[in-house]
Amino acid sequence: MADRPRRVPFTVFSSVTRQRRRVFLYIASFVGVIVLYTVAYMWGMATFQGETRTVLQAFSIVVETFTTTGYGVDAGQWTTPQMRLLMVLMQMSGVILIFMALPVFVAPWVQEALRVSPPTTIDDDVENHVVICGYSPRAETLIDEFHSWDHEYVVVVRDRDAALDLYEQDITVVHGDPESADALRNVHVEDADAVIADATDEQNASIALAVREVSETVRVISLVENPDLTNYLQYAGADQVFSPRHLLGHSLAEKVTASVTTDLGETVTIGEDFEILELSIQAGSDIDGTRLDESGVRERTGANIIGLWRRGEFQSSPSPTTELDGDTILLAAGRETQLERLKEMTISDGRGPVRSSILVAGYGEVGSTVEETMQSKSVRTTVVDREEKPGVDVLGDVTDEDVLREAGIEYANALILALADDTTTIFATLIARELAPGVEIVARANETDNIGKLYSAGADYVLALETVSGRMLASTILEGEEIISPDKQIEILRTTAPRLTGQTLRDAAVRTRTGCTVIAVERNGEVITDLGPDFVVRGGDQLIIAGTDEDTNEFAEIAQ
Repeated sequence: MADRPRRVPFTVFSSVTRQRRRVFLYIASFVGVIVLYTVAYMWGMATFQGETRTVLQAFSIVVETFTTTGYGVDAGQWTTPQMRLLMVLMQMSGVILIFMALPVFVAPWVQEALRVSPPTTIDDDVENHVVICGYSPRAETLIDEFHSWDHEYVVVVRDRDAALDLYEQDITVVHGDPESADALRNVHVEDADAVIADATDEQNASIALAVREVSETVRVISLVENPDLTNYLQYAGADQVFSPRHLLGHSLAEKVTASVTTDLGETVTIGEDFEILELSIQAGSDIDGTRLDESGVRERTGANIIGLWRRGEFQSSPSPTTELDGDTILLAAGRETQLERLKEMTISDGRGPVRSSILVAGYGEVGSTVEETMQSKSVRTTVVDREEKPGVDVLGDVTDEDVLREAGIEYANALILALADDTTTIFATLIARELAPGVEIVARANETDNIGKLYSAGADYVLALETVSGRMLASTILEGEEIISPDKQIEILRTTAPRLTGQTLRDAAVRTRTGCTVIAVERNGEVITDLGPDFVVRGGDQLIIAGTDEDTNEFAEIAQ
């Protein structure tokens, strides 16, 4: 399904509408009560006291009573019980109306007066920082990296309330228009290490132009939703333009291609002949249903299992007694020939190249990239989308059982869910898993918070857009850290570890302290893969480590 533009949350408008409605109802009620008591007072004085009062005289008495300023000349005229009861009701109504006015008028004013304002500038001595123009989920991943590396940054946000929310979360933020040169001067963009444009494509172009008004030398990195606009962003002044959706689509396609062909697909190359690969264990394969120590992986292939995924949970250096099944994705390291032998052990005879039909749900930027990659691999695809457009084979909603059956879900090798909405993706996963228990489901997640839900719904492999984006940016900006695999479920990075210099791997206890696995070490241009517990880290070494984003951030904190 095509990516849809984000809409401003309805709650923003509904809260304003409710406040205005509340004020209107209060004013209308107040006027109505005043009119009612004015008429009642005229009638009461005439009926119970035998005296006539004009509208103006009655209105004056009501106002004096409600405002507690007195009762005027008529205070001594109320001699009958009925008239005194009327005045008691009038006084009580005035008090109630005053208390009703507090939450409508007084409380919002007090809250606004006490509310902290977000900053509009940063300290004058800040330099070599990163200016993030706009805030999105992918910025969260990037900020986590900055925190772990103790790298200064500032987020520039146009909306005051959004800026205040970030400020209260201890995120370094400035309230200002990122498309304004003045706002960029307030965050010393001329002294920055880099500027990241993280808004719409049109706004990113405007941000780049604004930056160039202030500085011709600062590095500008822009994200792009539509890769066709890359040249225009470069014309505007962007030095680098990234398309995370394109990379995500390519990665999802490569994951499935590796499942339906005997090729290894894309591996992470560490040295001249040392690679890292993710491999799904297919039902009915040689090692399906065995324990790791009984599988014979090491003896038969020579490859090392450095970790594995099961339903979204990563296990670093898994126990020998770990059960291997169709829900397991292995993270293996070794030479190409070793990994090829390992792949043969993970593929079942019934899911080989003969049945290479792949369903692609969603034909936006991610889905179209998936389909193009599949075509380049000569893998047959069936595209499902709600909108009729060139390239779509089945028109309909992927959450409809009949649509999935028409697309051939029951006979497909895999289903790639490249949808723009996570809720729809989760529901489609549930339906597809029920219709075809044996199909491999590979899903795109737009937010990392939904990854666990997708695995629970039955997905075999999930990759989050914001994770890919944040890793790409971090690898580009941070010196000393190179993220080798921004488009994998785990983070594989090459980094220095000055605080571990002189320690053995046993003493450093990297796995125990951080959850990361040290895969290899680059020393003087040589890649060392035979790492025992007595291996000593030297100054200048670059460690290749693997782990989740949280684990690698923990490693940076103890090693840098």
